[in-house]
Amino acid sequence: MGDSDLIIQQTQGEWETRDVKLLTYMQHVEDLSKRFKSIKFRYIPRFHNELADVLATLASMLPYPVEMEPDVQSWYHDIKIFLKTKEYPKQASGDQKRTIIRLANGFFLSGEILYKRTLDLNILKCVDAQEAGRIMNEVHVGVYGPHMNGYVLEKKILRSGYYWMTMEKDCFSFV
Repeated sequence: MGDSDLIIQQTQGEWETRDVKLLTYMQHVEDLSKRFKSIKFRYIPRFHNELADVLATLASMLPYPVEMEPDVQSWYHDIKIFLKTKEYPKQASGDQKRTIIRLANGFFLSGEILYKRTLDLNILKCVDAQEAGRIMNEVHVGVYGPHMNGYVLEKKILRSGYYWMTMEKDCFSFV
């Protein structure tokens, strides 16, 4: 079941897949489909698909095995360590320690995943620069919709449940 009529029609073979970026996904779906005796794809309008949104949010909260850790620390490394161990970085000055405490109040840790609390009681998964780049590309030109300006891109990413410190600047630069 899906809320993209385009994707469902393409998956069923009723419409041709022309977007080069989707061809790999379509091939993967075809390969997976061969593993089942029967499979049916069904379009569900977005306003009838609230369960899928809830499941996607829950799935994004589950930890997944990381294949490779980058050498560069993420922007939220110090906040995450402070929330986990209540320890500051060794080189942190008094001002930096106060800043970490102030910032940490707006975040919480669930397992190994850091989340940001928003004023309207939403939670956003914190991502590093590599994942942020992937998310911006997917939301801007991927299956989520049309090209957009930096402001709209940032808002769509926030509604998708992701966050990083420099997302506004990054979204405008990306666009």
